[in-house]
Amino acid sequence: MKLVVGLGNPGTQYERTRHNAGFMAVDMFAQKYGAGNFRVAHSSFMADVFVGGEKVLLMKPQTYMNLVGRAVASAMSFYKLSLEDLLVVVDDVALPVGVIRLRASGSAGGHNGLKDIEGALFNLATAEGKLPVDYQRLRIGIDSPGRVPQKAYVLESFSAEQKLAVEGALKLAVEAVALWAERGIVAAMNRYNVTKDKDGS
Repeated sequence: MKLVVGLGNPGTQYERTRHNAGFMAVDMFAQKYGAGNFRVAHSSFMADVFVGGEKVLLMKPQTYMNLVGRAVASAMSFYKLSLEDLLVVVDDVALPVGVIRLRASGSAGGHNGLKDIEGALFNLATAEGKLPVDYQRLRIGIDSPGRVPQKAYVLESFSAEQKLAVEGALKLAVEAVALWAERGIVAAMNRYNVTKDKDGS
């Protein structure tokens, strides 16, 4: 069993905003793989699908971004999942819009949702004696905010120019999640990490 967590903020006012790229990817994945209605569990909307015989739980935490960790840790503990079973899908201002990047581990990079997940998983791993904490993530580029304050930028809708590119990135993200579920993070990285980050990594 795998757990795919899309990050975003709940509420209609945040739909299709840049910070909700994770929600958007999970919704597209759910539609493609025929998920039923999302149910409420672990302070989240959840659904499940099967990909190549693998059960994949889809999760959209309904806390705000800086409080998602408890929801993720609750689901991990309830389903007795390991960190290798977790993939977090998140927006990233360090990547150009239209680009996705998979990572087997890494830092939060200033993202409040990832920071809270790391803290909650650290506490869970400490309690279970399973340190260190490394988890996989799929980053969806939303462009740098430039001169616009980042907090305001991520809560705005994609520009007209960005919309076409982000739709393409979301489709790639869906494919990448499916490959990850079936064959793991290395196979997914080898196939979908085809362009470089702005920092050259």
